[in-house]
Amino acid sequence: MMPRLARALVNGLLLGGALVALFPLAWMLAVSCMPPGTANTLPPPLWPAHPTLDNYRQLFAHAGMWRYLGNSFLISGAITLLSLTCNLLAGYAFAKLRFAGRERLFRSLLGLLVVPAQVAMLPLFLLFKYTGLVDSYAGVVLPGAATVLGIFLVRQYAQGLPDALLEAARIDGASELRIFTTIVLPLLRPVIATLAILTFLAAWNDFMWPLIELTGQDHYTLPLGLAAMAREHTAGTESLMAGSVLTVLPVLLLFLSMQKYYLEGLLLGGVKG
Repeated sequence: MMPRLARALVNGLLLGGALVALFPLAWMLAVSCMPPGTANTLPPPLWPAHPTLDNYRQLFAHAGMWRYLGNSFLISGAITLLSLTCNLLAGYAFAKLRFAGRERLFRSLLGLLVVPAQVAMLPLFLLFKYTGLVDSYAGVVLPGAATVLGIFLVRQYAQGLPDALLEAARIDGASELRIFTTIVLPLLRPVIATLAILTFLAAWNDFMWPLIELTGQDHYTLPLGLAAMAREHTAGTESLMAGSVLTVLPVLLLFLSMQKYYLEGLLLGGVKG
């Protein structure tokens, strides 16, 4: 009786927590389908009495919205590809290649995890200002080229790869690049999926660094474009909620489609080494 009661209590708490977490997303979707001005009434309705897609049409009628969406996909995709390349190479090197100062350098990198990213934004902006990369795609993409967390996850996962397999490939005359591309990469697929999701989510939702780096609206991402519309009062609450749905939907679909590999990479990467 007691185990059954405890199980019901735990399931009830989990269900309640899930409903609390999903309620803001559900209400955001509901408001995006309400007629203009409906969400500002008191008390605000929880569901539209007459659902409409006019807010989405109005949103895309706004000049630049398609460009903001395209910029978000371009920047997030470039950051993801570049970060995967650098993190995979560095993580594999720290796990399987022997070189002087390897452990000391890796411990120094881990120490950077306690340094807030905001601390480096001002010197990074000044560096890009002197090199002419302010208000450019490169200025947004390059800071995300590698992350300490990404290197750590790859290293932890790669440490579980059998050394005998790599040594056999070296004895057969395979180069380190060929070993990495034909043997190591296929075995790293779970952690690759994990890193791809984490990196794309972070790049897609990033607001502060693009706000500092991008001075012209031609390069704005979707979060910056929505913030600019809110400041200019060119869209109502319902249209802004429609923009929020467009911001959340791609990353939500990406996570749901790859959550199996994401969880597998996190669990395996966390217990190896």
